[in-house]
This record gives sequence, C-alpha cells and structure tokens, in this order.
Amino acid sequence: MQNENFYTRLGRTALKISRLCLGTVNFGGRVEEAEAHEIMDRAVEHGINFFDTADIYGWRVHKGYTEEAIGRWFARGNGRREKIVLATKVGSPMSEGPNDGGLSARHIIAACEGSLRRLRTDWIDLYQMHHVDRAAPWEEIWQAMETLVAQGKVRYVGSSNFAGWHLAAAQEAAARRHFLGIVSEQCVYNLVTRHVELEVIPAAQAYGIAVLAWSPLHGGLLGGVLDKLARGTAVKSAQGRAVPALQRHRKAIKEYEKFCAELGVPPAQVGLAWVLSRPGVTAPVIGPRAVDQLDGALRALELKLSDTELDRLDALFPPVGNGGPAPEAWIS
Repeated sequence: MQNENFYTRLGRTALKISRLCLGTVNFGGRVEEAEAHEIMDRAVEHGINFFDTADIYGWRVHKGYTEEAIGRWFARGNGRREKIVLATKVGSPMSEGPNDGGLSARHIIAACEGSLRRLRTDWIDLYQMHHVDRAAPWEEIWQAMETLVAQGKVRYVGSSNFAGWHLAAAQEAAARRHFLGIVSEQCVYNLVTRHVELEVIPAAQAYGIAVLAWSPLHGGLLGGVLDKLARGTAVKSAQGRAVPALQRHRKAIKEYEKFCAELGVPPAQVGLAWVLSRPGVTAPVIGPRAVDQLDGALRALELKLSDTELDRLDALFPPVGNGGPAPEAWIS
C-alpha cells in the first residue's frame, strides 16, 4: 500500500494522480515496444497511475506510434485502461497539411478522434494543448474543448509550454463561458532551467492549476552525465539539449555530482527530489528507458532534502534574478 503522500490532486480537481507521471516520449526509437510495455506494467505495479504522451510522439518511427504502442498495451486487458489517468496532447503538426496542426476547432476535434483511435480507448483523461497557438482565439479553442467534454471523449483540459499570461487569458476566457478551463500546465522545470518560477508557477498557483515538470533532469544532464561520459555509458545525456547545456554548466555539474556523492544518492534521484520539493509542483514527468530507471525514480519520492542541502543546490544552480516570483525577482 502506498503512503499517503504518493498520490495528490490534479490541481483544483478531485482527480487523484501519482506524484510521478510516466512520460512516454522515449517509446519508439529509443525504447522498443516490448520494453515499453514492461515499463508500463512496472509503473502500475508500483502504483503510478498517471501516464503522459502526445499525438506526435514516436516520430522517430512515425508520428502517432507511441499512442499506438500504448493502445496495444491497453488491449492486453486486465483493467489496464481503467487503472490509468491518461494524458495526451494536441497541437503539433501531424503532417504537412495546412490544417493538420495548431489549435483550430477543426484540428482539436479531428486530432482527438485520431488519438482515441490510436490509443484504443473511448476517453482521454487529460487533453493538453501542446503549445500556444497565437492564431487561435480562446473562444474557438474552448468551444472545441467543450464539445469534446460534452461528448465524453475528454475529461479535463491542460496546457503545455504556456507563459503565465497565457494561463491567465485562458482561464478568464473559460470563466466567461462557465467552463472549468485549464487544470494543468506542463512546463520544462529543473535545477538548470528555472524560468517558470517567475510567472508560470505563480499564475498556476493563483488559478489552481497543477504544474507538471517535463525534463526534470534536463535531458539527462542532472542524471550523472560526467560519470556516464567517463564510463562511456551516456545515452540521452550525450545528445539533445544536454550537450550545449553541459558546455555552459560543466563546473556546476561537476560540483553537483560531487555533492550527490557526498549524500550517497544517485544524481538522478537528487534532481527529481529537488523538483518534487518545489512549491506548486504537482508531479515531474519522468522518461525512463528501462525498468531500473523507473525503480530509481520511485526512490526519489523517499528522499527529503534538508534546508541546508537545498541551499547548496541553489548556490550551484541559482534561480533567475533574486529568486522567487516576478516582479520582485528582477527588482534590484
């Protein structure tokens, strides 16, 4: 049985989710389907009930592949679908067609139908706008989302990669329509990238919006990258956003790994524990490529960093400006 802190509410809703969200961006191209199914089974075994994907995921094979792989996992039965709070996303271009992307009412509804078909399910628990679409008025977006909710195809609506003022604009527009609006915002947040502390997290807290932190280890940068590079075992941390970031933060990363060694805790667990400790954060979105990485992430839930340890991490990776929310963060 999980402890009372293993689950939390999704923002201001009554929905209960695990404090770790299983991200599936690596399923397809980096993780073969059989192992992806094993990871999902292990997650359920440990009580993780919150899975995140997107219609575009799996693009290394073909767009939509990850949803298809999850759908085949659901089709194996044993209550798999019923046990999961399923989140997917809409908005990224699915083809070169002029209307096969963005947040038009046409695309939102068509994309939802496509996701439902690939996922082999009748409903999506959390339907997230993947990016802001500056061309789409909120009246159009909410009309489409209201239609999907009324049809029973979507339970809640979330956002991803929004600025704080986008959250405010969306919520005020939803309130005028007497609609629940956004219940979660998924944003990049980790020790290296702390910009959301300025306005996104304060806006989310003000509106009762859950904060889901994607890339909590900054693409593997905070997962022991220097040690892995020295041993020749680096995979994700040797590519993508982690590469230029390592060049900029090598000195801090070296001290960070030394600090983790002093604690006797793997860097990945320290990085996750830090995100879990942040005010306003509901759940980090983890992206394990193997079962042992999932097991390690679960151990981060048991790690409580002291004030002294948190101060040490702040010294290594300072917040933006004076720290905390804007405008005080940038007033000298």
